[in-house]
Amino acid sequence: MSHVVLVIDMLRGFLEEGHPLYIGRESRNIIPNIQDLLEQEIVGGSKIFFCCDNHDPDDLEFKMFPPHCINGTIEAELIPEIAKYPGETITKKRYSAFFETNLEEKLQHLRPSKLIICGVLTDICVMHSIADARNRDYQVEVPVDCVAALDEETQQFALDHIENVLGARLTKSRGKIKNGRI
Repeated sequence: MSHVVLVIDMLRGFLEEGHPLYIGRESRNIIPNIQDLLEQEIVGGSKIFFCCDNHDPDDLEFKMFPPHCINGTIEAELIPEIAKYPGETITKKRYSAFFETNLEEKLQHLRPSKLIICGVLTDICVMHSIADARNRDYQVEVPVDCVAALDEETQQFALDHIENVLGARLTKSRGKIKNGRI
C-alpha cells in the first residue's frame, strides 16, 4: 500500500456552531481541501482512517476541557461533508490517534510508504498523532491547507514544530507553500 490518510477529529463538536469546543467558522475553510485530498488519495488506492474523539461522560480530559464529543452524541459524529467518504473509523479518548487504539496494528498490516495527516486541531490532536507516528518511524506529510488551529499564531507555532522538531514534511493540497505558510 502506498499511503494512509489519517483524518483527525473532523467532528461536529469541533466544526459546527453551538458545541462547547466549536473552533470557529474560519476552520471550516479546510473542508474543501480535505475533500480534494481524500478524492485524490482514494483514486490512488490509499486507505483512509477517520480518527475521532469519542469520550466517556466522566472522561478525565473534562477537568481540562469542557465535556465534548461524548460517545453516542451528535458531537462525536463526522461532519456530513467528510462522512460520505469511504474509510474506517478509529475512536480515540486522548490526543493521539495511536494512544490505546488499534491504529498501530492496522498500519503494521498495511505497511504504508507514508502517512498523510490532516484535520483539527493542528496544535493538539494533529500534532500529538504526528509525534507518535514519527516516533514509530513513519514518513509523515501534512498538507498545511488541510489542518486548522484556533488562531493563526497557534497554527504557525504548531506547523513550525511539526516540521522542525518532529520532522514531518509540510505540503499543500493546492499549489505550493513557502516557509511553512499557506
